[in-house]
Amino acid sequence: MPVSAAKDPNRAIGHAPEDLTLEERLALTGKFYALEIYSPATLPLRRIEAIGNSVGECIAQLRARGLDPENFEFSRLLPPY
Repeated sequence: MPVSAAKDPNRAIGHAPEDLTLEERLALTGKFYALEIYSPATLPLRRIEAIGNSVGECIAQLRARGLDPENFEFSRLLPPY
């Protein structure tokens, strides 16, 4: 059985927030995540690029992957209902 994002938040990276399962969404509620800012020049996919307990953690993850945090927006994952 594969490990889900509910058990390992890093598994959510690469997935759209709306594609998370109910179990994952409940387990990750309150965490911050980073999505690339929309621009007609880049047309980014709505994919989670970093996830953590704070915006600072997300920024550190983005920098570790060689991505510029200024190109991302940060939001808090809300409960599914």
